[in-house]
Amino acid sequence: MPGTLIAASLGPGDPGLITRAAWSALERARCWAWPVTGDGASYALSIVARGGLEPPPGGLALHFPMTRDPETLALNWSAAAEQVLARLHDGEDVVFLVEGDASTFSTFGHLARGVQALDPAIAVRVIPGVPSYHAAAAAAGAVLVDGEEPLAVFSAPEAMKQLDALLARFDALVLLKVRPVLDPLIETLTERNLLDRAVFVERVGTPEERILHDIASLRGTRVHYLSLILIRQDRRRGLGVGPS
Repeated sequence: MPGTLIAASLGPGDPGLITRAAWSALERARCWAWPVTGDGASYALSIVARGGLEPPPGGLALHFPMTRDPETLALNWSAAAEQVLARLHDGEDVVFLVEGDASTFSTFGHLARGVQALDPAIAVRVIPGVPSYHAAAAAAGAVLVDGEEPLAVFSAPEAMKQLDALLARFDALVLLKVRPVLDPLIETLTERNLLDRAVFVERVGTPEERILHDIASLRGTRVHYLSLILIRQDRRRGLGVGPS
């Protein structure tokens, strides 16, 4: 009987935010898999290492390049799926390490689809985790939304295509993957007098965590790819607003 492919969502960086369910899955599993970049580094594996867990022998380091080229991505996803499937067919459960939550902008979705395309009988289980923007709001001491205020979560490059419409519709925005569009995003927020309503958070929960309310100071700099911006417009549409 084949094993189960399990996504262990680890949260954004602080090993203390790994859920008991994910921790238990890691302790029980005989086979871990984790994503690595071109230099062999794995952010997900580093989270677990800071928590004091080491991968069992024979783990799978799966190469997921930082590129937008569809052909390159497809080749690497296919190769990763084949490696994982071989272990699953040996009867082993494979626990895939995922930073943040596996359901949001995660490589796990590509891996799971690739595995099930090769063998539809493979069972997939997802253990949810703490999303980066929840941890970022907590670290920054920010309230994302209150009462009936609407919230939207977007990748920043996609949000930039329709930012005015999003700002008109939503009281709060979470913009992930801000690095490619940071300068134009800062300019847009400046033009709309929203710089003081935004906070930048980078590598939340790690020793390198950085929180900036002076977003304008980031102009012309290169930030880490694990960076986000929270925007909350003070429209007072939430519940619990006291008398003025």
